Amino acid sequence: MDQVGVRLVDLHTHTNCSDGTFAPLKLINEAASLGLSAIAVTDHDTVAGLRPSLEVAAEKNLEVLPGIELSAEYDGSEIHILGYLIDYENKKLLKQLDILQKNRIERIYEMVEKLNGLELELKAEDVFSAFPDSIVGRLHVARVLLQRGLVSSTQEAFQKYIGDTCPAYVLGFKLSPKEAIQLIRESGGIPVLAHPYTIKSDTLLLELIKEGIMGLEAYYPEHSQAVTNFYLNLARENNLLVTGGSDFHGDGKPNVKMGCLKVYYELVDELKKARMKL
Repeated sequence: MDQVGVRLVDLHTHTNCSDGTFAPLKLINEAASLGLSAIAVTDHDTVAGLRPSLEVAAEKNLEVLPGIELSAEYDGSEIHILGYLIDYENKKLLKQLDILQKNRIERIYEMVEKLNGLELELKAEDVFSAFPDSIVGRLHVARVLLQRGLVSSTQEAFQKYIGDTCPAYVLGFKLSPKEAIQLIRESGGIPVLAHPYTIKSDTLLLELIKEGIMGLEAYYPEHSQAVTNFYLNLARENNLLVTGGSDFHGDGKPNVKMGCLKVYYELVDELKKARMKL
């Protein structure tokens, strides 16, 4: 994938256990075919894809970091916290994930009701039946809208209907960022702020650092070089870890390819060192 001896990683990927389209086997095969040394599987609010991913990766000489992407809300905004190197069998974590998954189901019902109010014919059961083995979210709704010909792309669904400021958007998450951070740390993991460009408030960023965020996802496809440099400097000034990844969703986000960023294995070493100190 790059020069001989250079070890590249992708620390933000999703399987079809949340809103990716690749099953764990296909995700691992894709990473192996790209020559990546490691990936983190970071599904939304579920660890269901971790065990099958780890089992397949063992045969492919690919390292998988067990991870998660927890959904939280703060002052009407959605915030995502990545957890790396978690104990995915932690009982408190699993109990909280059950609650979050029920919240997600309720959220789909509310979102569909709003879409109906916008004269888009859809039922919540249409979403659940289309993705029976997934933890449902907005991308699933967008994909069903596309399948029904109600939008021309999943991007249009977000831009017109279910994006953060759109008329059919529903927040509906019960964890605060502080609770998400604590849950990850109590599960033996490293909490990292996902795609920080979505956080518009510097005050909130500093608050998250005070509440125990241990790293920033500085390398991200939608970060310009200037934005990446800003978060690298912020991480340095606050003694935070740095991570990076594609946020790969397979065909759910067809323009985002696994391994599209040059993220080096040294960042994995730093995560491991930090975990040893917890």
